[in-house]
Amino acid sequence: MGVEDDKRAAAEAAAALVEPGMRLGLGTGSTVAHLLPALAARRIPLRCIATSPRTATAARRLGLDVESFDTTGSPARIDLAVDGADQVAPDGWLVKGAGGAHTREKIVAASADRFVVIVDATKPVPVLRPPIPLELLEFGLASTLHRLATASLRDAPRSPDGGVLADYTGPIHDPAALAAHLASVPGVVDHGLFPPGLVDTVLVGRDGQVDVVVP
Repeated sequence: MGVEDDKRAAAEAAAALVEPGMRLGLGTGSTVAHLLPALAARRIPLRCIATSPRTATAARRLGLDVESFDTTGSPARIDLAVDGADQVAPDGWLVKGAGGAHTREKIVAASADRFVVIVDATKPVPVLRPPIPLELLEFGLASTLHRLATASLRDAPRSPDGGVLADYTGPIHDPAALAAHLASVPGVVDHGLFPPGLVDTVLVGRDGQVDVVVP
């Protein structure tokens, strides 16, 4: 069994949790790419919210119903959100954002009744390590990077909302303290540290099996 097999196993386990009629948040990335065909194969009615144009396009091609996430008026409720992660710590902290959609992914995860994370066996780590993805405003970019001190611009396309992508490369002694610090820097739209309080379940594909981890 290889990494792609582990990703597929976790994705298929998450697809089995989806119930007809759900409003479903879809993340972005290589593991979610395995989730989409597993959902389409079930042929159940769903209302999907995609966190990136890439995910939206792939989902529509498979026949999934993708709708806009309207943030005006009353809060938009999402029954379940499913997404991957770049790192998963033992206490449930996540690092996300290698695909550049972490701001949208965090909004969707926070709006969901349940947030299920799907990963292969390489993603659980004993401690989080840099880099931590960042989305930055272009306005005042040089000033923002100076305040961050240990961050570098990423050679990558903009975020789905036009933000500049960068990576924090400094130490991670305390994820909660670092998350608060990054959020406090003017010009930082959002960062890729996701707290355990957002996470309902982590599904880890490992040698064709799926380990269920509850932070």
